[in-house]
Formats: sequence, structure tokens, C-alpha cells
Amino acid sequence: MHAIIPYVIAALLFGLGVYGVLRRRNAILVLMAVELMLNAVNLILVAADSTMKATLTGVQPEAWAHPVPEPRSGAIFALFVIVLAAAEVGVGLAIILQYYRLRRNVVLDEVALHEHEHERVAG
Repeated sequence: MHAIIPYVIAALLFGLGVYGVLRRRNAILVLMAVELMLNAVNLILVAADSTMKATLTGVQPEAWAHPVPEPRSGAIFALFVIVLAAAEVGVGLAIILQYYRLRRNVVLDEVALHEHEHERVAG
């Protein structure tokens, strides 16, 4: 497999996620679009790690940036991103469910940022 294919797929996933964040009105779909972007980052991390290891197979370890390279550091960073994404989904869904209980909709265009009408700044 060519090394460019995962990068193209990741770019497409990230672009689809950005489109979803900018164009969707439903809060749950916006969270799903953010998850797409985070998965694109995971794909880039793992692909960069594997292509870097394949590129540096003939190079002496002393010539690398670190004398003792960390094995599969891209996968380790991807695991951190997965943990961060799980926390983001947990907090985001809790906020969305609480808002749904109060207002009975999750359309982002209709979210009131101020609790009272008189707090709005005229402009």
C-alpha cells in the first residue's frame, strides 16, 4: 500500500468533519462531526508513525532525534486522543441531554446564550 493513501483518507475525513461542524444544526450531529475530525487525526498519527519507522529502517539509531526511539509512539498518541474523545463525548452528551430536558430541542441555532432576555446586549 502506498504511504499517501492514509493521508488522503484522513484529509477527506477531516474535511467531512469540518463540513459537519459548520453546516449541521443538530448538536448530536456536530459531536459526531468532531469525532470524525479526531479519528482523522488518529489515522494521521498512526500512518506517520508507520511510515517514519519504514523510512528510518536503514538509518543507525544514533542518528535519530532520540537515541532510544519509543516504539509505536504514534499509536500511543492516538490512544491519548481516543481517551480525550471519549471524555469530550461524555461531557458533550451530558450537556446536550440536560439542555434537551429543559428546552425539548437540540437545534444549535435556537440555543439561548443568556438566561434572561434583558441580559442581551442591543446591537
